[in-house]
Amino acid sequence: MPFVPHTKQDIEEMLNMIGAPTIESLFDEIPDSLRHATLEGIPEGMSEMELNRFAQMRAKQDGEMLCFIGAGAYEHYIPAAVWDVATRGEFYTAYTPYQAEASQGSLQLIYEYQTMMANLMALEVSNASLYDGASALAEAILMAARLSNKKEKMNILMPRSVHPHYRDTVHTIVTQQDIQLLDVPYQRHTGQVDVDALKKIITSNTVALVIPQPNFFGVLEEVDVLADLAAENKLISIAVVNPLAMALLKPPGKWGKNGIDIACGEGQPLGIPLASGGPYYGFLCSKKSHIRQMPGRIVGRTVDLDGKQGFVLTLQAREQHIRRGKATSNICTNQGLMVTASTIFMSLMGPYGLLHLAALCHERTRALKKVLTAIANVELAFTSPFFHEIALRVNVSPEYILQQLAKEGIQGGYALQQTYPELDNVLLLCATETKTLEDINLLAHFFTKIVQLSSHTVVEGKQGYV
Repeated sequence: MPFVPHTKQDIEEMLNMIGAPTIESLFDEIPDSLRHATLEGIPEGMSEMELNRFAQMRAKQDGEMLCFIGAGAYEHYIPAAVWDVATRGEFYTAYTPYQAEASQGSLQLIYEYQTMMANLMALEVSNASLYDGASALAEAILMAARLSNKKEKMNILMPRSVHPHYRDTVHTIVTQQDIQLLDVPYQRHTGQVDVDALKKIITSNTVALVIPQPNFFGVLEEVDVLADLAAENKLISIAVVNPLAMALLKPPGKWGKNGIDIACGEGQPLGIPLASGGPYYGFLCSKKSHIRQMPGRIVGRTVDLDGKQGFVLTLQAREQHIRRGKATSNICTNQGLMVTASTIFMSLMGPYGLLHLAALCHERTRALKKVLTAIANVELAFTSPFFHEIALRVNVSPEYILQQLAKEGIQGGYALQQTYPELDNVLLLCATETKTLEDINLLAHFFTKIVQLSSHTVVEGKQGYV
């Protein structure tokens, strides 16, 4: 919000109103010894340009790393208009729009967010966001459990290729409610869900199947097969997706013969900066028939007595509003500022802009794959198609590669052995539209040096490289 100084007339009118002769008289209670104290050790003031340069100099001390890390949080270019608008006072400090008559702007924005997100997922309804992608998946599973109407212990089929942080979060939230998570293995050569193993795990207590797209390895799943398999076994299907990828790939509402029941995920790729891990927000969409079990709140559009358009909180299945026993969830804080930014981002990009952006990310990752797999002893870990992340199998410790790349100012990816011990020689890398061909070639240059010039040794019983 802009700062508008008072005019001389404004000041005189205010002083007359309170009966003070001058502005100085308002501070006459402050002792002179304090008012005229010297600021020892404080340097002279700087001009705006000098301060900018000083701040940039300090920022460089942290390093300006070239980032090829994905693994659930992605570096995208965010137009300046997004956060210039999002941080206006009307949005920046807005709270929950309980009073519709005083919150039409916020309510309209949330309604437009819901509309765009539902269209992106090809589903009928969206809520007004959740904490993050991990808790959104947990809420989707709890929603599926309610839809199943089962009273006894329930099983949820959770592929191991779902983001490991998501799986940990879901385990923490749902396992205290008689919900058991059953791991579904992935095929070691494709990286996709092992459908044959999946079929053997389904029992009478199974109520839902989680389907990632793309999965944590960057691999694209056979979503039509999985969605139809869920439907054939009368399971609630839950898609956990990258929303940007859905602008290019088939959206969840069109998977299989009848579409997915619930779609959720992390909204960070839609205009939210990496920001050292947050704040982000989670999204959740579903078929309209499931809306009564959707957590959080939903904004609707209506007309008043004069026929004028208005926006209201239509459904609020929270314990603040209804009986606790009837509430769907209390983990439903609207990450309002993040949603505001995403709404502006999607509005600026439009459907064709999002499609172009997603296609550009895929094109850059194809270029990344081409130059890196041309290096001896570097190959794709999985044979399946990918979106904008690839898993590479190398003959050098991934941790060692990352350490050496960091010395060159490059964040070279994510070592999968951190969460998948069986993939101890696999490195996960990501390339978005922010990476130029020069950036990719620079990575390949140092990658080649590290892989080709490193020779295997054994140091104190551990693998090491010199």
